[in-house]
Amino acid sequence: MRTATPNPSGLPFPLLLALFFLLNACAEPAEPEPSFRTWQAFGGDPGNNQYSELGQINRDNVTQLQIAWTYSSGDIGPEARTQIQCNPIVIDSVLYATSPKLKVLALHAGTGVLLWSFDPYAYIEDLEGPGINRGVVYWSKGDDRRILFSAGARLFALDADTGEPISSFGENGTVELHEGLGRDVRGLSVSSRTPGVIYQDLLILGTSLSEGPATAPGHVRAYNVRTGEIAWIFHTIPQPGEVGYETWPEDAWERIGGANAWTGMSVDVERGLVFIPTGSAAFDFWGGNRKGENLFANALLVLKAATGERVWHYQTVHHDIWDRDLPAAPNLVTVEHEGRMIDAVAQITKSGYVFLFDRETGEPLFPIEERPFPPSDLFQEEAWPTQPIPVKPPPFARQALTEDNLTDRTPEAHAAVLARFQQVRSAGQFVPASVEGTVIFPGFDGGGEWGGAAFDPVTGRLIVNSNEMPWILTMLDLRLEAGGSTGSALFTVNCAVCHGIDRKGTAGGIFPSLEHVADSLTEEQVAQQILNGKGFMPSFRFLSESQRQALVAFLFGREGERPTSKEPEAAGNPFAGSPYGHTGYNRFFDPDGYPAVKPPWGTLNAINLNTGEIDWQVPLGEFPELTAQGLPPTGTENYGGPVVTAGGLILIGATKDEMFRAFDKDSGALLWETKLPAGGYATPATYEVNGKQYVVIAAGGGKMGTKSGDSYVAFALPE
Repeated sequence: MRTATPNPSGLPFPLLLALFFLLNACAEPAEPEPSFRTWQAFGGDPGNNQYSELGQINRDNVTQLQIAWTYSSGDIGPEARTQIQCNPIVIDSVLYATSPKLKVLALHAGTGVLLWSFDPYAYIEDLEGPGINRGVVYWSKGDDRRILFSAGARLFALDADTGEPISSFGENGTVELHEGLGRDVRGLSVSSRTPGVIYQDLLILGTSLSEGPATAPGHVRAYNVRTGEIAWIFHTIPQPGEVGYETWPEDAWERIGGANAWTGMSVDVERGLVFIPTGSAAFDFWGGNRKGENLFANALLVLKAATGERVWHYQTVHHDIWDRDLPAAPNLVTVEHEGRMIDAVAQITKSGYVFLFDRETGEPLFPIEERPFPPSDLFQEEAWPTQPIPVKPPPFARQALTEDNLTDRTPEAHAAVLARFQQVRSAGQFVPASVEGTVIFPGFDGGGEWGGAAFDPVTGRLIVNSNEMPWILTMLDLRLEAGGSTGSALFTVNCAVCHGIDRKGTAGGIFPSLEHVADSLTEEQVAQQILNGKGFMPSFRFLSESQRQALVAFLFGREGERPTSKEPEAAGNPFAGSPYGHTGYNRFFDPDGYPAVKPPWGTLNAINLNTGEIDWQVPLGEFPELTAQGLPPTGTENYGGPVVTAGGLILIGATKDEMFRAFDKDSGALLWETKLPAGGYATPATYEVNGKQYVVIAAGGGKMGTKSGDSYVAFALPE
């Protein structure tokens, strides 16, 4: 390990700290900040409500907003395939965030001046990644102030004042996330992209995993903030004797992965409860080796934060074979229901529904019906016969792609889309995957996504942005691949989901083309990336050396060459029990690259949780070239969430057009917009420093084919 290099600003560190304190010297002695006047945690507060009671910036003056400061990290690599999904936090006038390459940044929140930075990849040379980080966690007791965050398969603890690793935490300031999961997961991808939550002296943390056949279990762990030791673990794939064990095959806990909490969590500090949304079990689209309901996958899981003891749960998808992860931390809200105020929890979903429960008992506040859905015709698959559907609120995204709502933007676009539509299955939610192709709508990344929802306590409205993008999921029968361990078969099951079955990659280059990999990389470089991972690509250490050699040979046009490795072949099925792969995550576009469905393609929604009705819905984003042709704003795909304020505003970036906007929270009217240097695919934060309100958003770009960026942009009213 090497020593961290804090403060790369060029100024001597003591002078920089002196300047920092001088900037705050004229302020009144700091009182404890109200929870909704600063941005103390991912999502704004422990309840993840993305709400601010600040009103200095409001409906009347939002058009006067101007850039207060910009900080650029210089972290866009030569490949320009980076992103920033970070929702920064602000503590005592210091803004903590992460860069595209996952450096931790401490900036003066009023000026954007860099106070220190920490590079985990300089500290640990063989760290996997970098990938994505959505934020950091702050903890303090007396003079002990810490920032906790994850990069690759490591959890770090840093001194909040200096950025130096805290040597007494784990091993020299870091903990290995592969350890403590109850079985050997070496070689499998384990990281934590979304920050955990603090309860007393515990950091409660979920994980991001691969979603293919070979996947680690997604158990939730609580770490002692001081020592890095695991204080408790909750098995999301239950072990013998635990609740839910009977909903899986008897040995599932020893071999099945997933059921992980990758989206963040919420904490009811007063009640000592942590609310944890979980994702699907792996493999995402075939579950013939995990028959049953599969608790606690796809569940809102409520635990005692101090011990990990289960209090209640609700499963929103039984035996998920559609990748219907719960996509965001739930909102801890108070609503008026049947004439009384109730502390509740609201959970958005990718299907476009909101589940609303009594926070203490788990009782639904509005009816939920178990409705029948069709069986699967894939080999050995047993789709669960029913799924829970909330009666209220109504869905905030359309539920089926039909011939009637196919695009009619031009006659040619409609004809092309109709021809493809007639070749695939499309009957709405929870239609099982197929080898013919099945439409997933409102999409793999919609309705709601990881940006989360904002809650306005004044009106009782949940503000959520939504995608309405059809995708086509096409399964591949791997039993037709002779031998199972050929390079082409290994590529199909492990690589095609990102790089495409045709090796052409995805639009925008996040997953690059591998058609001509020999033109830019050597065989040794490719072998090392397969072994160690790079960027968004996880490690594939679970493949044997001979399998890795076969995969490299296939990529370099030498399929069928006998591996030189003397290592025995890995025992068992190289597909970890799955007879299916798929052709990748493929959006359903018209020939001009626009969604195959009629607009809107992205929306902003105000859902009244008191009444269970949608108060308003407006398009979010536009394609300027279509607007110039006379079309009304269509909305665009969007990533990153909203913030709602006491000033009557909804603040949101998220859209493919790279704009940052302010809407009227009562009507949805657009009040202000400005172009960012790159797409703002992250949730903004708003806070106050020395009596001045700021709004900051990460302009990291890099999604949906848009350019990458490396900056944080803060806005404020003029002096």
